[in-house]
Amino acid sequence: MAGSFYNHELRAIGQALEAQGISTFELKAQVGRYVVSGAPEKPESLVAVLRHWRRNSWRRGPRTVTYTAQDINTLEKQGQARRAANGQLPDFYNVSNILRTVGAYLDVKNARLLEIQKRPLTLTLMYQTTGGHPFVEDRTIASFYKTFTELHGRRTRPAKL
Repeated sequence: MAGSFYNHELRAIGQALEAQGISTFELKAQVGRYVVSGAPEKPESLVAVLRHWRRNSWRRGPRTVTYTAQDINTLEKQGQARRAANGQLPDFYNVSNILRTVGAYLDVKNARLLEIQKRPLTLTLMYQTTGGHPFVEDRTIASFYKTFTELHGRRTRPAKL
């Protein structure tokens, strides 16, 4: 989405994917929306199965979900209501934090997101620079950890007067 702040948009989408139990997926940025294809992972415990069943969010098999700007605004508001301002470093490996970090990485590069393919330990990031040059990066998720800690450090530092 043109002129967007990917770190906020992608975090909101990540929170929605976490709620559905989806952690491996393909996300494509299209004009005015994001299209995500993925399948929920099998829950690891009976409690997780019951939680998903209770929320009616456990459907097996692949699914495709489209997120518009309005959807993302709604997800962002819901996420803000749930997030605690306790100053602790959140879990980097949550989908929402990974996507937020990748979004911040794209924002710093002033790049336009084309696609993200997220796998358990790696991701492929496709984007376009302001000059129109396409780039593809295959990276480990762990390689974004330094960006994540820097991002979190900026959020927790008190504002200078």
